[in-house]
Formats: sequence, structure tokens, C-alpha cells
Amino acid sequence: MERTLSIIKPDATKRNLIGKIIAKFEENNLRVVAMKKIFLSREQAEKFYEVHKERPFYPTLVEFMISGPVVVQVLEGENAVAKNRAIMGATNPAVADKGTIRAEFAESVEANSVHGSDSLENAANEIKFFFSDIEIVG
Repeated sequence: MERTLSIIKPDATKRNLIGKIIAKFEENNLRVVAMKKIFLSREQAEKFYEVHKERPFYPTLVEFMISGPVVVQVLEGENAVAKNRAIMGATNPAVADKGTIRAEFAESVEANSVHGSDSLENAANEIKFFFSDIEIVG
């Protein structure tokens, strides 16, 4: 069993899509083992996306991620990292496969409704960023 981090981004929480997005994970045998709705501070968003600091989209990404509440969650299941990424779809919703979260719900490349860890190592680090061990109830 693997665990991965998922974030439902401000564009999706604003449009009341939390339940629909979680349903996609659960329909694909990923269990939510931790979840909370939070407002990211600027400092948290900057630190979380620090890997992108030198990229031109970093400032607008930080602004977007602090523009409204997000839902952070830990998903658990077989091949959770790869499965979550497949369920999310391509970053650009215009080329995301039909039926994926981004194809159905994303508004743009930036406002693409969800974030998911891209590796087991990053998943472990990202989960620790948001959750303590006692908050994960797998």
C-alpha cells in the first residue's frame, strides 16, 4: 500500500466540487486516510512550492494557492501515486483524458483543480508538510 498527498485547489473548493473530486478517488480504490480544509498562508504556499521558485509561474501559483481554501488529503491504495496522477489527468485540461478530474473540472493550466505528489519520496515529504502521524487514520 502506498500513500500520496492530494490537494483540492481553490478553484475547485470555490465551485463546491470537493465531494465530486473525492468520489473520483474513492471510485478508483483510493481511500482518504486524512483530510482537512485549510487556508494556506503565503509562507506555507511559498515553502510547499519552493521547488518551482525559479520558474516564471511561481509567483502566480503562490497567489492562486492562497486565494481561497484548499482541501489537503492523504490518499492510500495500491500504486497510489501513479493512480492518483492518472485520475487527475494532464496538467493542461485541454489535453487531459476524458473522465479525469482536470478534463472535467479544471478551468486552466493553473486553476487545474488538484495537486498530487509525483513520486513516493515527494509524497512522504508532502504528507509530512501537512499532517502529523496521529492525523492519518489508515
